Amino acid sequence: MGSGILGTGVSGLLAAQYGLQTTEHNIANANTPGYTRQRVIQGANAGEMTGGGFVGKGVTVATIERVYSRFLTEQVDKAQAGVSQLDSYAARIRQIDNLLADASAGLSPALQGFFDGVAQVAANPSHLPSRQTLVSSAQGLSARYQSIGTQLAQMYDGLNGEIRDSVTAINSHAEQIAQLNKWIGVAQATSGHPPNDLLDARDYQVAELNKLIRVKTSTSGDGSINVFVGSGQQLVVGSKSADLLVTTSASDLSRLVVGLKTSSGVQEMPQSLIEGGALGGLLAFRSESLDRASSDLGRNAVSLALTVNAQGALGQDLLGQSLLSTPPSGFSPAVFTVGAPEVRADSRNPSTSPTVTAAFTTPIPFNGNFYTDLVASDYQLTADGTNVTLTRLTDNRQWTAADLAALDVQLQSEPQGFTLTASGQLPAGASYLVQPTRDAARRIAVNPAMLADPRLVPTAAPIRTAAGTANTGAAAISPGSVGPGYEVLGAVLPLTVVYDNGQLRNFPAGTRVSIDGGPPQLIAGVASGVPYSSGASITLVGANNAIPPTGISFSISGLPNNGDSFVLARNTGATTDGRNALVLGQLQTFDTMSGKTASFQESYAQLVSENGSKTRQLQVSVQAQKALLKQAQDSRDSLSGVNLDEEAANLIRYQQAYQAAAKALEIASSLFNTILQMAAR
Repeated sequence: MGSGILGTGVSGLLAAQYGLQTTEHNIANANTPGYTRQRVIQGANAGEMTGGGFVGKGVTVATIERVYSRFLTEQVDKAQAGVSQLDSYAARIRQIDNLLADASAGLSPALQGFFDGVAQVAANPSHLPSRQTLVSSAQGLSARYQSIGTQLAQMYDGLNGEIRDSVTAINSHAEQIAQLNKWIGVAQATSGHPPNDLLDARDYQVAELNKLIRVKTSTSGDGSINVFVGSGQQLVVGSKSADLLVTTSASDLSRLVVGLKTSSGVQEMPQSLIEGGALGGLLAFRSESLDRASSDLGRNAVSLALTVNAQGALGQDLLGQSLLSTPPSGFSPAVFTVGAPEVRADSRNPSTSPTVTAAFTTPIPFNGNFYTDLVASDYQLTADGTNVTLTRLTDNRQWTAADLAALDVQLQSEPQGFTLTASGQLPAGASYLVQPTRDAARRIAVNPAMLADPRLVPTAAPIRTAAGTANTGAAAISPGSVGPGYEVLGAVLPLTVVYDNGQLRNFPAGTRVSIDGGPPQLIAGVASGVPYSSGASITLVGANNAIPPTGISFSISGLPNNGDSFVLARNTGATTDGRNALVLGQLQTFDTMSGKTASFQESYAQLVSENGSKTRQLQVSVQAQKALLKQAQDSRDSLSGVNLDEEAANLIRYQQAYQAAAKALEIASSLFNTILQMAAR
């Protein structure tokens, strides 16, 4: 009887002691990250059968468990991965937004300054200080492109460092999870009870891992967890962890990517498999925003250089040089220089793969307006042994042909602003990354010859016109203009066109004449005529197939008399002519980009607007995702978190239980002593 009372009292005392220790442990770890509230699971000992029925034999502590919900924990981890990704993305896109939208450091003021310089020269072409101002403003514009492009390039370098740091941290957490799996397995096998604090430590490592990359977990029978990334790539299996590695992309050696170390080597992981966390945010920012901003800025720089240079080629400098000069080698009409598109061969290409190069196409004139068809995108060129395929990576638009020559012909109906050539046939498996404008902003510069001599700025038109001095009619001829290919007509200048009975005659045999952009008419001889219509645009077609035709254009308005003549000649001694500078200035407002749908400043404003909208969208998304994270954390904490008020109540409850059990032991001890005293008599 005494032994039964003592045993029951001791069991109650021990249960109360475990309860006190567990409660104190909860209180001590109330602010420990990743800690889960613990509780004592008690059960009644089996009763002892007596003649009077079963007599209880006290309490047993079955185990001490965590108040834990895997579902709620996974919800928190998932929300945390989303917050970390959006936070990482938003912090970096704000840098681009601040860079592009800066009122003083952005591109718009430099563009305006350049075209203001063009306007000054157009107003006073012979004024050398104005020409120097134009060259200086062109230099300032190119420097602004270079500065913004360099800062974007530095963001790539910074991202590379952050990607390395994130991968190092991911591997560290994976190793710790694998080690904790080992310790948990040993502890459970030895004791048969869950090692709660080790389980918390492992869950904390998984939570920290989700801040870097979204992972999925599964639990094995021995209590260990397996951790997976992407579409099931193993990061941790039992007590072993795999390593993520940072490596260069096989398709672009300038770009760092994440790979998974396997028994057969390093397997490059597609970006689509790396979701969530800071690493997912870094990679998404690079592919969605940084690449776009770099390519779009480069497209703007290349379009400016190509269109300004194309119009410059139609002009004449202060030294009287133009494409009509013999020889024209002294004529240097390009205001800007810009590098060729980048073509990067895949490092896994067959050894027989040829060199592929790209070149920008000459801007196409449209009613006097030059424009480019460049798209802010990279392209993938691949070969399967039968055909070559060009894929535009922003929208996966594809063109397929038997070879590059046929591909270029196909692209004439949907031009992309560049052409491709190869030093040989592309073998099966060959792949190339084409980057027309990605880094172009850093490569734009002012023509060194023009920097050295501002007189080379082509401000004048290379031709001039005049009505015959003996004319008796009231017709007048326009100043005239030239278009691409006009230089082949130099041999026909000076040219005197004569009006005769509703016809214009005296065009040289073999020339082609277009009226109002219509199909060219071949001139059989000087007696051949073209119908006269007052104000109609008359074009002597040059050496190209432009539509509408280009060459030397003029118009005659009014009523001429028979025999009236009109002269087209080289523009010699034209020191005060600013006609080409006027057309250069019009490029500021013309639709020179995106297939004649946007001007330079409109295109740049669209880039700023899109980036700003994305920045604001991410800011809103971050706040929404943080609200979801807080809800998930609150739900988990309501179950698993330590409530100090509740634990204080538990302390009192277990204290009273301990005191009561101690009192029971005291009584049992007194009874036992009474029995001993009776036996001693």
